[in-house]
Amino acid sequence: MRTAVITIAAGRHGHLALQHAGLGGGSWVPEQYVVVAMGDPGVGAVLDGRRPAASVVDCPVRDGRLPLARARNLGAAHALARGAELLVFLDVDCVPGDRLLERYAEVAREPARPRSLLCGTVAYLPPPDPVGGYRLADLPALAEPHPARPALAAGETRDSTDHTLFWSLSFALTADTWHAVGGFCEEYEGYGGEDTDYGQRARAAGVRLTWVGGAPAFHQYHPTSSPPTEHLHDILRNSELFHRRWGWWPMSGWLDAFAERGLIRRNPATLRWEPAP
Repeated sequence: MRTAVITIAAGRHGHLALQHAGLGGGSWVPEQYVVVAMGDPGVGAVLDGRRPAASVVDCPVRDGRLPLARARNLGAAHALARGAELLVFLDVDCVPGDRLLERYAEVAREPARPRSLLCGTVAYLPPPDPVGGYRLADLPALAEPHPARPALAAGETRDSTDHTLFWSLSFALTADTWHAVGGFCEEYEGYGGEDTDYGQRARAAGVRLTWVGGAPAFHQYHPTSSPPTEHLHDILRNSELFHRRWGWWPMSGWLDAFAERGLIRRNPATLRWEPAP
């Protein structure tokens, strides 16, 4: 099964370098490694001379908002045009486990497997050693699985109808399934919502969600804020778009937290979120 790994990047060059090293050290080296650079001309220098060879696809940034949905679609189009049969999406800060690609391909080609979004375990790493950084061999012992997602044993799979749990950190799907879902909605720009929307597009297309054991990815540490106030306007805009498309509010925990801080309010006439006066 001809496999393409697709990553979108803007900065995070150290994270990208370790992801690349993880791919090169795995049990299955992908036929394609497609990195979509969102307004970042320095990405190519990070990837030069490393195995597997990478293709860099440029995705311009308009109005300062990262086009996450458009970048993923560009990466998929590039891979499919070059014969990819299995698309594996990894966020730039995720390092693949050594059997991640092998396991995704194994499940994808099961004769009885219907169209599915395949989601492996994502485990979170503590801050790296300030001198030596992360060592690939140490990652499985350091990482802790996300408590809100299934963490299955190697060789185990679990089908789910709860598409709200889909996330884009690590997932795979066949070319046929990609075409059935139709790609990410490019109306989303900036932070938040585009992957939740994709889960709903998959549900509407009759594509199930399948959790895959034995396909771990390790999320490299970086500072975060909770709630992410630096992304407030993106989250507000993308939540409104999602509500218009699907009839319910995503990212509700963040919206409630913004409201508690007096940053946004619920308009009593429209019941929609808006910036606080």
